[in-house]
Amino acid sequence: MTQGERDRLIVLKKARKGLITQKEAALELEVGERQVRRLLDRLKEAGDRTVIHGLKGQPSNHKIDEAIRKRAVEALSDDKCHDFGPTYARDYLASKRKIAISKETARRWMTAEKLWRAGRRKPEKKPHVWRPRRSRWGELVQWDTSEHDWLEGRGAEQLYLIAMIDDATSRLWARFALHDSTEENMQLLETYLQRHGRPAAFYTDKASLFRTAPKTARKERNLPCEERELLPPTQIERGLRELGIVWIAAHSPQAKGRIERSFETAQDRLVKDLRIAGVETLEQANRYLETEFIPWWNQTLAVEPTEPQDAHRPLEKSHHLEAILSHVETRKIKTDYSFQFEGRQYVIERSDIRTGLRGASVRIEKRRDGDMAVRFEESYLRYRLCDENRKVERAHPVSSTKANNTKRPASKSSWMEGFLKKKGPTIGKAIAISNANS
Repeated sequence: MTQGERDRLIVLKKARKGLITQKEAALELEVGERQVRRLLDRLKEAGDRTVIHGLKGQPSNHKIDEAIRKRAVEALSDDKCHDFGPTYARDYLASKRKIAISKETARRWMTAEKLWRAGRRKPEKKPHVWRPRRSRWGELVQWDTSEHDWLEGRGAEQLYLIAMIDDATSRLWARFALHDSTEENMQLLETYLQRHGRPAAFYTDKASLFRTAPKTARKERNLPCEERELLPPTQIERGLRELGIVWIAAHSPQAKGRIERSFETAQDRLVKDLRIAGVETLEQANRYLETEFIPWWNQTLAVEPTEPQDAHRPLEKSHHLEAILSHVETRKIKTDYSFQFEGRQYVIERSDIRTGLRGASVRIEKRRDGDMAVRFEESYLRYRLCDENRKVERAHPVSSTKANNTKRPASKSSWMEGFLKKKGPTIGKAIAISNANS
């Protein structure tokens, strides 16, 4: 019997002896007078146990069956679940084991079985003012890449997660790649544009994929941007300009915190999902990402925008994605209608030669599938590879000595032999020879 129950019993006994009225007992017990009369009647029958709740010491009617608890604990004790937290454990039990419990129940069970322990609280930081979300879907999309051990050593491939997340709704689109390259990022961009259209702006960091880093001397670093040498855009920056999409550079990781936090969630949750699914290759990882993880994210973590309008714009007929999202360079046509690209010589077909082509600049498009296209103004030109001019070395006669590969022994020259014994010309003859030569 607790102290509170003893106090209640004392009040009831005073009321039974007439030391206090039933009204005073009701005020002290914070119940009605009718309840006091019921308790007094029960006191005559049950005695002091009247003040003890009838269900005390008995299991709750809402208690989960012990067999279900054992099944859940056994599932969470697997080696694959060694780093599960209460939230992920609740979702895992509901989706994989068909055991529906709350997060707090999972936390109590895991704590009791020493499967999880709450970490230390991080020291409080200075309050950070969050930037408000954009109001419409497609108004701003954050774009970045996460390098992580996604497969936990399974397989020989190192994967990179390239992701795009909408600022207004937190809707996610991503794919795994073997390299964080321009080609892989363009591949993700193409699939996003085909699914949703052209967003108003992309928000990225200042990586070399998106921005050409200028190399300036120390004395020129303080010069205004107008006085610095303008560098050509990167392939992605050029492609976004041709698509009419604004590119915004973030000055710090905290500025694009929405996608940084999405990577933290993926590195905690997606890694475990891939482990449970037994994913070992790039193809399997992208299949799971597209069919399982991204649909779960967009259904569970996405939010509704403040304005229902969609800011995405459709692709126009002039937006040829294969041409725009390719490696583009310019070359000048020579007087013989030829040009050089990647160390090889090409010439324009005679049927496609037109006025103004000689000496003009053409656009060379190296497509991601390996094909190459040459565009002049608004039309594409046919071309062919020139025959490589090889230098022909002249054939020199081979001496018999070199042919026999033998060397004569060194000997003294004999042209001076008897030279001093020879008689020279007379003076008159020498004068005549001299006059003739002059």
